[in-house]
Amino acid sequence: MRRHIHQDLLLCFAIVSYFSSCSAFYLPGLAPVSFCEPDKSGEDCQSEIQLFVNRLDSVESVLPYEYEVFDFCKDVKESRPSENLGQVLFGERIESSPYKFIFKQDVQCKTVCTRSYKKGSKEDATKLDFLKMGMQLNYQHHWIIDNMPLTWCYDVEDGLKYCNPGFPIGCLVTKEGRAKDACVINVSDGFHILKFIKSLDYGRYCCSSKTRPATFCNHPLPSVPAHRIKTHHNSELNMSESDSENNSIKWASRWDYILVSMPHTNIQWFSIMNSLVIVLFLSGMVAMIMLRTLHKDIARYNQVDQEDAQEESGWKQVHGDVFRPPRKGMLLSVFLGQGTQIFIMTFITLFLACLGFLSPANRGALMTCAVVLWVLLGTPAGYVSARLYKTFGGEKWKTNVLLTALLCPGIVFADFFLMNLILWVEGSSAAIPFGTLVAILALWFGISVPLTFVGAYFGFKKPAIEQPVRTNQIPRQIPEQSFFTKPIPGIVMGGILPFGCIFIQLFFILNSIWSHQMYYMFGFLFLVFIILLITCSEATVLLCYFHLCAEDYHWWWRSFLTSGFTAVYLFIYAVHYFFSKLQIIGAASTILYFGYTMIMVLIFFLFTGTIGFFACFWFVNKIYSVVKVD
Repeated sequence: MRRHIHQDLLLCFAIVSYFSSCSAFYLPGLAPVSFCEPDKSGEDCQSEIQLFVNRLDSVESVLPYEYEVFDFCKDVKESRPSENLGQVLFGERIESSPYKFIFKQDVQCKTVCTRSYKKGSKEDATKLDFLKMGMQLNYQHHWIIDNMPLTWCYDVEDGLKYCNPGFPIGCLVTKEGRAKDACVINVSDGFHILKFIKSLDYGRYCCSSKTRPATFCNHPLPSVPAHRIKTHHNSELNMSESDSENNSIKWASRWDYILVSMPHTNIQWFSIMNSLVIVLFLSGMVAMIMLRTLHKDIARYNQVDQEDAQEESGWKQVHGDVFRPPRKGMLLSVFLGQGTQIFIMTFITLFLACLGFLSPANRGALMTCAVVLWVLLGTPAGYVSARLYKTFGGEKWKTNVLLTALLCPGIVFADFFLMNLILWVEGSSAAIPFGTLVAILALWFGISVPLTFVGAYFGFKKPAIEQPVRTNQIPRQIPEQSFFTKPIPGIVMGGILPFGCIFIQLFFILNSIWSHQMYYMFGFLFLVFIILLITCSEATVLLCYFHLCAEDYHWWWRSFLTSGFTAVYLFIYAVHYFFSKLQIIGAASTILYFGYTMIMVLIFFLFTGTIGFFACFWFVNKIYSVVKVD
């Protein structure tokens, strides 16, 4: 798998090579921790190995729950490490666990706690029902040791092994005796491995009950599956721990055993090749237009006299209308300002992730980076919106600034708040605490909004963008258009090719969000991001040229919507993914899925629409600046 990781990083080789010249380079906060025996512990090393527990989640539900919601063993001296903004937004709730370990001290099934459930007790019945619900929906533990996830590894097809960064709290056997999920695997035939890797250690955990012999914990193979609960009239559950054996794994390679079980690299290369074929096709089309058709058009238009030009047809004939301000110019300028903000945020975030600064080991860093960048990039949003609005001839600059700062972020926040209300009602750990919501509002109104006003101030101080040709006072009549040059068919066709470049990568992104799988190939994602920029630009320029040749000069909104329509295909794919790939059940989980999907679609719509608009804006300015117009 190290080869796979290197293939991914080669995509960012030009920058990474600078850092590779250093003999000892570690990312911030990701340096190794040294462990030693108790009699040797001190400032340089520590003997106690802390095990932290995170929220529990399921592929059958969008609702994660905190560890303490379930009736598991609790730490007497509970402590919570500080969490960054990204961890809070993603619903991570990390706390200390009751499982205590000392370096190189073996423990064989030491009892941690005992849970007794009495018949007739409503409180006990509620606890057991919640545990049963967790098993029915296959909720997964997420334990952390030395910043590494404790994983559940098992054999899959073709003799491969898959390591899941979590393990089930239990498994369900129906009344008919049909086993589901973790119960399907026969323990005597092949043990589930609960494994974590530190510098030089493997760890194993087991749970036993009075219905299972204690000697099971001392079996020479790795431990049995996580929690087995058998409910009788009066049930008692003993939870126990057992510890480790040595294994020489280098610290820098400790993630490999997880990543090697995710056979995505070949598919990722197929995705890249698929995207490159689309880009080459579009580039060939654009090159043919720019080098042959457009060059001949310009030469012909510059050679004919004015009388002959009146009989000509084509894109030159609309030179007096092509820069006529669009309808709803205020809304378009606001969308473009927000789209610019999202574009810069996405580019910087993916670039840092490509370098490894936002790896899965640095929990919550990706979301934290994106939010902070968005807040700090209010200035370019305000500047672009104000400058374009002034170019469109707008005068209501106060309304423009307020809409740029509040419209799209307000829609996202309103959707997010409604989803958060559902999470609050359901008691999910993904519900954002009230204090965090206040902090987000403070970042928005205290930093982002003022920066947007600063950018708008400089944007309005600048003169309007000068157009290469004058605009006629009387609008030119647009001739009747064929089916393919009408607005709606063109817009619908415009989003197909950009979506074709990303749909494979989109599958892995949705998997990481909804199926709780790790996403680590940011080099591939950054390359697909660049390909998406090129594809959106070229597809929009092509369709813009065809429409201008048909003497339809309404290109402002069309250029934005042509590439922005890719977001509609993203939504359609998300619907397909929900019904064909996920096992989500329940009204709350369904509403949450589509609520969060709408936020993704809106952000993607603004991002792709902005790319298409500015590509078309550059193209139209370029071709009309080289034509002689009397």
